[in-house]
Amino acid sequence: MSLLIRNARILTLAQGARPRRGKELGDLGIIPSGAVLVADGKIVAAGDKVEAPADAEIIDAQGRVLMPGFVDCHTHACWAGDRLDEWEMKLRGVPYLEILKKGGGIHATVKAVREATQKQLAASLRDRLGVMLREGTTTVEVKSGYGLNTENEMKMLRAIRRAAAEWPGTVAATALIGHAFEGELEEYVRMVVKDMLPEVAKEFPDIAVDAYCEEGAWSVEACVRLFEKARKHHPIRVHADQFNSLGMVPEAVRLHARSVDHLEASTKKDLILLAQSPTCGVILPCTGLHTDQRFTRSRLFIQEGGALALATNCNPGTSPTHSMPLAIATAVRFCGLTPAEAITAATVNGAAVLGLTDRGTIAPGQRADLILLHHKDERTLAYELGGNPVDTVICGGQKIA
Repeated sequence: MSLLIRNARILTLAQGARPRRGKELGDLGIIPSGAVLVADGKIVAAGDKVEAPADAEIIDAQGRVLMPGFVDCHTHACWAGDRLDEWEMKLRGVPYLEILKKGGGIHATVKAVREATQKQLAASLRDRLGVMLREGTTTVEVKSGYGLNTENEMKMLRAIRRAAAEWPGTVAATALIGHAFEGELEEYVRMVVKDMLPEVAKEFPDIAVDAYCEEGAWSVEACVRLFEKARKHHPIRVHADQFNSLGMVPEAVRLHARSVDHLEASTKKDLILLAQSPTCGVILPCTGLHTDQRFTRSRLFIQEGGALALATNCNPGTSPTHSMPLAIATAVRFCGLTPAEAITAATVNGAAVLGLTDRGTIAPGQRADLILLHHKDERTLAYELGGNPVDTVICGGQKIA
């Protein structure tokens, strides 16, 4: 059965190379009033006038915005337990790194994840994915990283795979096997490289490998050791410069990482270096909103020609949100993005970070992941705070809501 969405203000995002860089971030490829035809899960046609089969289901957009579904390219959405006690400590002024040293933060979630079954982890993730879909996210990256040993990291990855199979959208799993550590870092890294990475590679041969470079977490040297081994068979990504600039950005560029994520504490020199490299920069502004009011200097990165993506960083400790619209609104207010740049960063550039070329734009042959907003002006995505701006979600060609 075909589906025709007509009388829509269409944000095609179909112009330019992938990912979008610099000035291209602001080009939404707008068709002021047009139609999109969907069949067999794909976009068949998009333009001012589109012919449709007689039996096509019709959605009259009535001038509202039709755009690609959100691609949330950085989340930790698979977890167990909660961090409410820790949050109250933050409200009293206790720094996150101090909480981490006392066994809180990541380690509190590690304990809860280890106690949970694979089935329980999959069920809680599936519930979160359902919320994300209703708010317009049709593709989401989900990391492991709360297991900290081979058995529990594999349990997380299997739970992610299980939840993904029961969700109409697309889940891209990432093996965050350098998230934190137990015991001595050097010995832990040796275990990850020697034992955990081969097990992950055996069962998930194409998965991206990630690490968290920060004081109290993995050092630059530890990350490089993991990535030198992993990049022979896996894409690599890295969390860097969230609280401190430790020198990971130049190494990530040298190693051809797919992305460097966070960047709140990055130096001007490193932001320019990253912007002028093939590696994408992923900003996570909801983290600053919730944690410490520190945000990436995104305007500089864009002006230097950087490929910028935007994600929620959904996790129980530093960014407890499922909402890409909130991430867009926060990025515009605190990171210096225009609404158009934020929309591009949340769609086609997020897809580029995940290595997905069949989504993020509205063009013939693309996967039919579309969202119809309640609004006639896309700037409302950034203007409004709270609530759900999405009226209808079309995921893989199927009308979901």
